[in-house]
Amino acid sequence: MKAEGGDLNQRIAVRVRGLRAERGLSLEALAGKSGVSRSMISLIERGESSPTAVVLEKLAAGLGVTLASLFDAPGPPTPAGPVARRADQPEWRDPASGYVRRNVSPPGVPQPVRIVEVHFPAGGRVAFENADRDARVYQQIWVLEGSIDITVGDDRHRLSAGDCLAMTLDRPTLFHNPTRKPARYAVVIASEPPVRR
Repeated sequence: MKAEGGDLNQRIAVRVRGLRAERGLSLEALAGKSGVSRSMISLIERGESSPTAVVLEKLAAGLGVTLASLFDAPGPPTPAGPVARRADQPEWRDPASGYVRRNVSPPGVPQPVRIVEVHFPAGGRVAFENADRDARVYQQIWVLEGSIDITVGDDRHRLSAGDCLAMTLDRPTLFHNPTRKPARYAVVIASEPPVRR
């Protein structure tokens, strides 16, 4: 499903609004938890903003979900079956970096693992703060084509085709493609159940 930007922005709007309501959070409370301003959250929830990946990651952390889950269809997850056909996999382009992410995993399947494919443009750069979360989130980045640099905290890793990096989303992370060729990589995401505080 090569969703148009507006269609996917509307999906994100409904999803963020629904997750916030499920958690009983006001706009102010989500702003406090995520570090995203109340006015920006309001614009996103009305579908009047094309949020960047960095902003969506902050909202996901504040809502206690993964970034990939913000692209799910709104409402309770209803498994469409164990197969996600290529034509039905939502794609989204980050307006800041130009990277394109595609949710590969079948929606609504009750498993703690998600797969995302990313096309990262030459020279692309995205920095995530990776704030504290209620649940621990793990990622493995498997480079399929090209090469990228990933800095996790103070540790920098140059990855080429075939390389795989395991990491936890608990430190600032910078993705950078320093080359003149695009890169393509798979992100495998797993999360533990939320820690009750």
